[in-house]
Amino acid sequence: MTERTAAPVSTWTPPPRPEWLARFLEETAAWKHNIVAPLDAAELIATAQRNTGLSDFGDDDWREPFEILIRSINEEAELHFFGRLWTRQEMLLFLENRLRIEECYRQHPEIEDEVIDRPVFVTGLPRSGTSILFELLAQDKQFLAPANWEFVLPCPPPEAATYRNDPRVPRAHELITQMGRVAPAYQAMHEMGAWIPNECGVAFPLSFRSQHLAASFQVPSYVNWLFAADQKPAYAYYRRLLKLLQWKNPRDHWLLKAPEHQSFLPTLFEVFPDARVIVTHRDPVKAQGSVTNLLGTIYHMRSDKAFDAQAFEELLTPEGTAARLEQMIDWLEGGVIPADQITHSHYAALVDSPLEALEALYARIGFPFTEQARSAVENYLAHKPKGKFGAHKYAVAEDDQTRRIFQRYQEYFNVTSEG
Repeated sequence: MTERTAAPVSTWTPPPRPEWLARFLEETAAWKHNIVAPLDAAELIATAQRNTGLSDFGDDDWREPFEILIRSINEEAELHFFGRLWTRQEMLLFLENRLRIEECYRQHPEIEDEVIDRPVFVTGLPRSGTSILFELLAQDKQFLAPANWEFVLPCPPPEAATYRNDPRVPRAHELITQMGRVAPAYQAMHEMGAWIPNECGVAFPLSFRSQHLAASFQVPSYVNWLFAADQKPAYAYYRRLLKLLQWKNPRDHWLLKAPEHQSFLPTLFEVFPDARVIVTHRDPVKAQGSVTNLLGTIYHMRSDKAFDAQAFEELLTPEGTAARLEQMIDWLEGGVIPADQITHSHYAALVDSPLEALEALYARIGFPFTEQARSAVENYLAHKPKGKFGAHKYAVAEDDQTRRIFQRYQEYFNVTSEG
């Protein structure tokens, strides 16, 4: 067996930095970065408390992952100066948001009485139709997906009367679109903006148990801790946030989405016992795409450290993906998760006949497919750029061994091959 070299292995070439950032890094190269932009757990906590005049962060289950993350960033991430400044700003924002959320609950304990009624979660493999389905369901006024700005600046809680013109939106938009200005190539990879509905994982940094944080830095120590950790605190604090966001801006049902939910369905149902979960399905040989370019671009925003692409490609092997898919089958067959609250959506059917697929889907999740929803979906599809909705009939490179790895999953959920 060949041993892996300790040096980072990367076949990924970073895009050129924008001129403003390259100049900034040159001008500040001689600065003492760790003194000007300290990343010290205790100091960050004290600064957040001083900035807000508050001291209560709520339950302490966030402290261990926060300290591990900060230590990993300092020891492993090799941030450049702008990366340190940006990271410090974000960590303070997460801490200050948590302090303000707890203060809202202290002043208004009735927020805890808010009922989150039958939230709808969309999950599945990346590139399996989660985004397409999420976009279509979001046309239905029964559902409301959280806007990006609500996750970034949740306090004071949004109010229905001022929701569409809240004065925080411009600042939130600047913070959200920062990634595209630091790495212009990212703008073509991911749509950004204050009003774009965002994934649940974007809110998980409030608990510091977050795959989004793990995807922001090359921090193997934090990643190893995270993937072995209990995710219930992340889901529990997410529920706390959703109650706050709906307190003065009511909605019938939350529409929520994240591919990682598929790996934590027992925890999701423990925290949201009346949830309806829609799992998208697509030929896994096609859906299993490399995230090397995306991750490399994100890491390069904050660091000059060579991207160890091989380490992440190893996480995306067919065997690893199949194991995660079969885990869901085992949960269903063992009664670990409620099969009657899980609905399955096939990418091929959704692309070929979206209205018919949605009508059948609504019947299975127990919500009416109203005339408003049907009309809104028809209008949305009519104005969607040609080709953006997708097509599923094209050649796929595969081999018999790879196809056998996914055989159990495809047969169990009747997922057709696209090759």
